[in-house]
Amino acid sequence: MKIVPLNDQIVVRPLEAEAKTAGGIVLPDSAREKPQQGRVLAVGDGRRIDGSLDRVHPQVGEGDRVLFGRYAGTTVQVNGEELLILSEREILAVLG
Repeated sequence: MKIVPLNDQIVVRPLEAEAKTAGGIVLPDSAREKPQQGRVLAVGDGRRIDGSLDRVHPQVGEGDRVLFGRYAGTTVQVNGEELLILSEREILAVLG
């Protein structure tokens, strides 16, 4: 199944959280923090400008690595894979 986001929505594949601490301690799954970075898989057309048919084009594109808030977006299961759908406003930065 293909997922196509609407308006300013963006589909992101969250990147795995670190399995080790800086000191080298291996963390179990239950102790890992929720990931805050991901790779953009699909981008909507952009949000509409109020009272117009014009759109504000998204600043992120497919393949970009992004940083988002810990509890941002909505988690969905697509083809057995956990993805995140969030608004462009919830993206904090594009990582280079």
